Amino acid sequence: MAEGGAADVETQRGEIATLLKTPLRRADTWYLVDSRWFKQWKKYVGFDSWDKYQMGDQSVYPGPVDNSGLLTDGDVLGIREHLIDELDYILLPADGWNKLLSWYGLKEGQQPIARKVVEQGMFVKHCKVEVYLTELKLCEDSNMENVISRRFSKADTIDSIEREMRKLFSIPDEKETRLWNKYMSNTFEPLNKPDSTIQDAGLYQGQVLVIEQKNEDGSWPRGSSALNV
Repeated sequence: MAEGGAADVETQRGEIATLLKTPLRRADTWYLVDSRWFKQWKKYVGFDSWDKYQMGDQSVYPGPVDNSGLLTDGDVLGIREHLIDELDYILLPADGWNKLLSWYGLKEGQQPIARKVVEQGMFVKHCKVEVYLTELKLCEDSNMENVISRRFSKADTIDSIEREMRKLFSIPDEKETRLWNKYMSNTFEPLNKPDSTIQDAGLYQGQVLVIEQKNEDGSWPRGSSALNV
């Protein structure tokens, strides 16, 4: 396969230009691409009229997609704080990202930076790619010292967090569990609406969530006071 993949530069330019205009739809997945790499690609395919003279020139061939400028050191899934759309990165819908990967591949050791489109706004809803996820601190009621951090989308439900926690802490399917919000003052609030999202529940960055398992005798370690809250 020729460098730059099977598609010639004009085809690449046309396909990506069209896909960049894709409207945002709730729950779709978009991908971050480092602006430095994307600028190089634009030169290679003559994306802008002033770059036409270098079109297809191997000296400007961009090589594999490289997002290293967006990543935090030592965390393949973590991105740097305060990145700015179009200055530091551009956003591509899944089709566009998959095309770039098929033509160029991804730099070794990197993972795609995939983000969901979420709806924002109390009254007037608008769609936005959720570039920064919410980091939650997860632990078990029986061992609150063992805290595991995980990132979630504001559109993720309490139910999906509970499923992730069951997996993380190897809780068998048949075990009944409850989820709690733990505040600094050592107060606990039940999270008993599985369908509500992180956004609905008002969970914030660094929030501690505790999963509790039902005792063999049918009682709960935290008592039954919260069952009907």
